[in-house]
Amino acid sequence: MPQDVVDLHRFYADRLGQAARRIIRRRLRLMWSDVRGMRVLGFGYATPYLRPFVGEAERVMAFMPARQGCVHWPAGEPNHVALTEETMLPLPDSSVDRILLVHLVEHSDSQSRLLRECWRILTPNGRIIVVTPNRSSLWSWSENTPFGYGHPYSVSQLQNLMRENMFLPVQHSRALFMPPTRRGWFLGWANGFENIGSRLFKAFAGVSIVEAGKQLYASSGTPARKRRLVHVPVAAPPMQPVDGNHSQTENPDKV
Repeated sequence: MPQDVVDLHRFYADRLGQAARRIIRRRLRLMWSDVRGMRVLGFGYATPYLRPFVGEAERVMAFMPARQGCVHWPAGEPNHVALTEETMLPLPDSSVDRILLVHLVEHSDSQSRLLRECWRILTPNGRIIVVTPNRSSLWSWSENTPFGYGHPYSVSQLQNLMRENMFLPVQHSRALFMPPTRRGWFLGWANGFENIGSRLFKAFAGVSIVEAGKQLYASSGTPARKRRLVHVPVAAPPMQPVDGNHSQTENPDKV
């Protein structure tokens, strides 16, 4: 069951949430270093990670699922958030260049329909990033953060999920190697944990991050076979006279 929007908002307002936002945002920015002239959509509870794209992208939007609820964003500015169903996004085909899914896939009851809907609205050269809790991390076991809820994924599992739904993974990353604690000493060393963990303890990252492109021609899983013409023998009809003057064979029994 996903957390309520109030709980999510409260988490990102405290020190641990701010540290998590800063660390994950840095990874996302490395993947999307330039979004000038693009349309960016955040879906789930992605607003803590969208701010770096505001002012650079042509447009930045945020959708939040109906069962989670929504909150106004950005604070003190015109609202960019809409409440919508996971599998019926109010956007036309091929209308978004970048999609960011956070606090969504791990809670979805129809992941395939969700990802196919994202595929529909993504432009042919677009990119999608999915962020989920990592199943082998302390964060996925702790209910003190939003990353302790839902179904966690390893990077390879998340890549397979994307491939199964018409996306082609292009790169991946991991983040949140610090323990999910609010103790000041650990928060102060958050960057140190990231530097060491990303080199030595990749399997224990708090979140898995996968970027994928839109696969325009999905494979059925079996090699394509070339079409061949097949000649099927059929019985030939009896020969007919060419014209009315054609002679007929006499019946030897006829007198």
